[in-house]
Amino acid sequence: MAETLLLADDEEKVLEFMSSFLREEGFRIVTARTGTEALALADKENPALVVLDWMMPQMSGLDACRELRKRSRAGIIMVTAKSDEMDKIIGLEVGADDYIVKPFSLRELLARIRSVLRRLQDSPAAEERLVRGDLIISSSQHRVWKRGVEIGMTPTEFKLLLTLAVKPGIVYSRLQLLKAALDDDLINVERTVDAHISRLRKKIEDDLSNPRYIETVYGFGYRFGGQT
Repeated sequence: MAETLLLADDEEKVLEFMSSFLREEGFRIVTARTGTEALALADKENPALVVLDWMMPQMSGLDACRELRKRSRAGIIMVTAKSDEMDKIIGLEVGADDYIVKPFSLRELLARIRSVLRRLQDSPAAEERLVRGDLIISSSQHRVWKRGVEIGMTPTEFKLLLTLAVKPGIVYSRLQLLKAALDDDLINVERTVDAHISRLRKKIEDDLSNPRYIETVYGFGYRFGGQT
């Protein structure tokens, strides 16, 4: 069965441009012209992945991304004309799994879509459930609980957490995390990892100034704190 992609952009020609190509690649496509319409369609169609343009009427792609992340586990790719690194980091902070800057090629878009979908499907080898302090991590269900309460995770956040938690105490460089959890077959920057880690910490840590689970190893990367 073809995976459903939701494409949201206020430019009809851009939607047609992306839609025809991605249908030929075997995806089922639904489209929206506003952020509000994108949210309604996401609830109705349950897409595997959403491609959101940053600048849209009624509700920006950024606000739609933030709201979508509260209600869906779909992968999210932000499309933006903003090439500034800080803008990209903001997109990742509100819940996007990846971003792509206009103008872009359809082949690049396809590669990024497939990369995010792989994160949804794949996970590092691990037992079905890991217990780490107050956290329970289910590798088969891609779900995380803290003190019995489920924590919503993006595919990227979950893969980063699982990668670190499988081997507590082992230090991973940012480059290793890019390769292990972010499918670094594309051009990524190390600050992408930092943005995802920052968002993940906000979800699982009690004290951000003194992280219990994801520790920074200055000058190198990150490690799981080894809580058992």
